[in-house]
Amino acid sequence: MASQKSSAGMIAASGRNPTDKVAARAPQRERGRARVAALLAAATEVFAENGYDAATMTEIAARAGASIGSLYQFFPTKELIAEALHARYSDDFAAMLAGLAPRVAGKPGATLADFLFRDLSGFLTAHPAFVVLADRRDIDKKRKKKTRERLRGQIAALLAQADPPIAPARAEALAVIVLHLLRSAVAIAGEDDLPHRAAVLEELRAMLRQHLAAA
Repeated sequence: MASQKSSAGMIAASGRNPTDKVAARAPQRERGRARVAALLAAATEVFAENGYDAATMTEIAARAGASIGSLYQFFPTKELIAEALHARYSDDFAAMLAGLAPRVAGKPGATLADFLFRDLSGFLTAHPAFVVLADRRDIDKKRKKKTRERLRGQIAALLAQADPPIAPARAEALAVIVLHLLRSAVAIAGEDDLPHRAAVLEELRAMLRQHLAAA
């Protein structure tokens, strides 16, 4: 709440109408780029640890060792810093899938499943804020739909390259399942006190492997 009041106060002080659209400010100098990188890194940690709703601009600034004014200079709202991170992660995820394509082309479904489970779950585990930001309630619905369609389309294209290839309609359905299964794998991997966690993850991988082999 304190963070939100501070944001409103700074917007009012600037003379801007609170209903006007605001945008993130791109740094023009190396010092500014370094500061933005530090702010984004801090935001990643705070979102991953606290969730999107509980994260505050005050904590993000403190984690980055920056003043709240410096944070608002580049990201006037929490939504904007979340949007910047989500866009970056989405592009990185898409690039990872694109790089996977030549490595799995012509592989059997079971082998493809191993690649998908390892690389996709590895990416999501290494970027825990990605899932948090993808699920936030204030995300632009059109952009969210477009991002999900792009990722599902890339996974479906990978499935269509299997040997034997999976029919397009089924590949599209399986792409949805793959993404949700991997999100489950990441959630399970995060449960430190879960008994036999490694065995549970192996069961998930085996399920995907068997299903894609059958498909």
